[in-house]
Amino acid sequence: MVRTAGDLADGPTETEDQQYGDHSTPLARAAEHILRARHGVQLGPTLHRPEATRVVVVANQKGGVGKTTSTVNVAAGLAQLGQRVLVIDLDPQGNASTALGVDHRRGVPSTYDAVVEGAPLAEVSVPCPDVDGLMVVPATIDLAGAEIELVSVVARESRLAKAIKGHPLVGSAAEVGDERFDYVFIDCPPSLGLLTLNALVAGEEMMIPIQAEYYALEGLGQLLETVEMVRQHLNPRLNVSTIMVTMYDARTRLAFGVAEEVREHFGDQVLKTTVPRSVRVSEAPSYGQTVMTYDPGSTGALCYLEAAREIATKGAPS
Repeated sequence: MVRTAGDLADGPTETEDQQYGDHSTPLARAAEHILRARHGVQLGPTLHRPEATRVVVVANQKGGVGKTTSTVNVAAGLAQLGQRVLVIDLDPQGNASTALGVDHRRGVPSTYDAVVEGAPLAEVSVPCPDVDGLMVVPATIDLAGAEIELVSVVARESRLAKAIKGHPLVGSAAEVGDERFDYVFIDCPPSLGLLTLNALVAGEEMMIPIQAEYYALEGLGQLLETVEMVRQHLNPRLNVSTIMVTMYDARTRLAFGVAEEVREHFGDQVLKTTVPRSVRVSEAPSYGQTVMTYDPGSTGALCYLEAAREIATKGAPS
């Protein structure tokens, strides 16, 4: 079943109410979200925190499918729902850093320092100015040369995994306590190079955004083959836990057909919530914000909030 913006407007189903523990009206849910976003405060956690940090890789080698947009908005949505989140921008373009409102000019402490120079991840992370509980490791243009610089480095494919594992706030509740990160999201470049390989080795889960158009399905097989190779040789813990259909246009048969085909192949891995095409979602980064704070009452923001809730409720794959 595909959930569109219209479905969200009709409110949660009885099953969703039981899952989310939320019996408020759709209008009340939207109003609460707007207040939380505009005042920059959490109105109390509405989701159970995972027992240990979930490390999620967001990747798709095809550009323009909403990869970075989905990363930053799901991360912001989870933070607004009371979770503690770290976003690692691994794309030299630094688009996730832009959307989260953090400085990423050349020379700023960044992912490059952690992956190439070996700097502690905690020393290169900064808070997102608009969302409490959300930290960011920015990407600078320095990262563009990292692929070449890492070629001669020992264990070059596991540099990011080592950096994440060494972060004092990554781990289980028993190891780290209440200050731990609940989620680490890694935003990958739109290619299957050494940087993306580092992310796949570091992650335990993978989220793949897929645009609701035919071309978006091309290349997915290659991505999944790469994931399987990583599972066999480098990281057996990696699972494709989430597939998100983005840029969904409910007016077209094509969008519906693509969503149904993806759901037929991947089943429960595909989120019920789809993210529609939205001008507000596209505008938000130009103001240095996610849509979750730029226009928290918009359809795009509410859909990303529901997607974040669904990811958290579904839990990590066993």
